[in-house]
Amino acid sequence: MTKQRSGDTRGKLLAAASDVFVKKGFRDATVAEICKSAEANISAVNYYFGSKEALYQEAWRKSFAESIAAHPQDGGVRGDAPAEERLRGQVKALIERIADENNKDFFISQMEFVNPTGLLGEVMKSELIPLREKTLALMRELLGPEASEQQVVFCETCMISMCVHPMLIQRVSQRRKDIEVPVIIDDFEAFTDHVLTFALAGIAAIRDSSPLIRPAVQLAGSSTSKC
Repeated sequence: MTKQRSGDTRGKLLAAASDVFVKKGFRDATVAEICKSAEANISAVNYYFGSKEALYQEAWRKSFAESIAAHPQDGGVRGDAPAEERLRGQVKALIERIADENNKDFFISQMEFVNPTGLLGEVMKSELIPLREKTLALMRELLGPEASEQQVVFCETCMISMCVHPMLIQRVSQRRKDIEVPVIIDDFEAFTDHVLTFALAGIAAIRDSSPLIRPAVQLAGSSTSKC
């Protein structure tokens, strides 16, 4: 029974901390406010986590884990599916993760970007780098063996930005109660298809303009002109 209550208190602290950190960020959040929301003793944070800093890290990690569990990175697409389908799965999963009202890790991250503490650097790297490596590997596959690492990274960055920026802006706008902002993206399937079409067209353009491919294209054109 004691263990059950202990687990409940720790979980309540994490849930309460996530809500408070989303609203106020790390610096403006207080242990007292978190404990009050969790209906826990003021000493509970030190008992279960050791510090407010450690609670902040664990709150983000838990929020991220819950978000990924609800929206797996592959979007439900099989690993042996064509690369284009796997890319759509990743795009769909990312868009749905940000759109999810229960998602908190994005907003905690945004508060960290606005007012950096440096506390989330390592924990975010440990969770995000493996996901990013999968996307980069998919980009390498789509771009082909002649693509440079810079091209791979640029394409990955552009695709992620197309998903993240408009969805975050929309989520932030929806949280504002003092102004009325029209919904820009209300059809996530259509938006997913749009991002995929845009991304694949860009990838094809980069792939086809590779310096290692261009000489062959130019040679073919010059031969035609001579004929």
